[in-house]
Amino acid sequence: MINNRNNKLVNKDGGKIKGIRGEILTFKADPFINDPEQCYDHLEDGLIIIQDGIILEVGNFCEVCEYYPELNDIDHYSDSIIMPGFIDCHIHYVQSPIIGSFGETLLEWLEQYTFPMESKYRDKEFSDNVAKIFFRQILEQGTTTANVFSTTFEESVDAFFEESQRYNTRMISGKVLQDRNLPEVLRDPDTDESIEITEKLLKKWHNNGRQLYAIIPRFAPTSTNRQMELAGNLYQKYKDEGVYLHSHLNEAEEEIDWVKQLFPESANYTELYNSFKMMDNRSVYAHCCLMKEEEWQLMHDSGSAAAHCPSSNLFLGDGEFKYWEAKDIKRPVKMGIATDVGGGTNFSILRQLNEAYKVAMLKKKNIDALKCFYLATRGGAQALDLENKIGSLAPGYEADIAVIDLKATEFIEWRLKFTDTLFEKLFVLISLALDNMNKATYVAGKKVFDRERTERFIYPDKL
Repeated sequence: MINNRNNKLVNKDGGKIKGIRGEILTFKADPFINDPEQCYDHLEDGLIIIQDGIILEVGNFCEVCEYYPELNDIDHYSDSIIMPGFIDCHIHYVQSPIIGSFGETLLEWLEQYTFPMESKYRDKEFSDNVAKIFFRQILEQGTTTANVFSTTFEESVDAFFEESQRYNTRMISGKVLQDRNLPEVLRDPDTDESIEITEKLLKKWHNNGRQLYAIIPRFAPTSTNRQMELAGNLYQKYKDEGVYLHSHLNEAEEEIDWVKQLFPESANYTELYNSFKMMDNRSVYAHCCLMKEEEWQLMHDSGSAAAHCPSSNLFLGDGEFKYWEAKDIKRPVKMGIATDVGGGTNFSILRQLNEAYKVAMLKKKNIDALKCFYLATRGGAQALDLENKIGSLAPGYEADIAVIDLKATEFIEWRLKFTDTLFEKLFVLISLALDNMNKATYVAGKKVFDRERTERFIYPDKL
């Protein structure tokens, strides 16, 4: 072992060190509640040093490279911005085949499209195929971590985690718990057994490599009181081991009315989850469009996080997420951005930021590029209670990285000539949000996606 200039350790017996050079942007604090100028680091010509999937050092190229004379493997990106890999806080991989389905509001959409599709995942071969397509879609867009719904069947969970392990991505998923108010083929036939299966899968996959497990009641209307109680107890049993609780909350008026009918004793939807011991610092709730002040307060007090799903909310005609309520300085709530495929209409975090800006503007608010890219990286990591592992480019962090192209098209290159600052450029990228913005994606320091490579996707053990 040898010390470098910052007393960080380079393991002489470890793997080969690698460098990634170029313009770098990373976040270190929440610009919604802190001085924005103190929330990020920007290096015009920076160098990231990586060993064994972990970042050793980040700094100006001319200062860092001289301390690593043995470094001879550097990927150099010009006309690009190197960022932490994007984080998708809520997505249904099993709904990938129904993305873009026409014309229904939430509950009708579930009945017409979602439930019939999810019934297919008892078939492991079908699950494997969708998982493979799903990972290619998100990695192409620069997303390296996602909080993911599978469905009822064990096969859907195993297929997802098996493909994640092939890429060595840090992912969160689990079996969906649902024992009423949906087609019999998807319904858990035995409530107690559904919890036993969940615990078995949890023990199989949680902390297996970079995989993390979530206990997932679909949403309150599709679980009996018994299942909700058992799910909450299971979460409490394993929460100190880093297990998650993932569900939906206050997405649409018709959903909220349904919850009131099914659970008349609860003061509100959020308190319902709280009554089943499902509100904690690794609880993540998608949507949160129609929240009362006391619900935001409960989210803050419990440390629970909201996943903003703008594309899905617009597509299904749901409520409008109010980030300014979530980030009220008196009781800020953790939040990240989410695609919510298949209600969401694309896998691109950049496009979701585009939609988030528009949703805010409907209420005469706006959200700037600095805050947007924070949500896509460190904000998402904080929402998932992973801000000490991912979401930033800093020593000790896992080397999950996206490389955003500033010349993806002739028009983008031309348009950016009329911008003066970094964040003006980034806002243009959000506004245009084309599919080919991401040049390369690194997972634990391995370039698993390269837009210019003949074989664009490669599992890291093949590199």
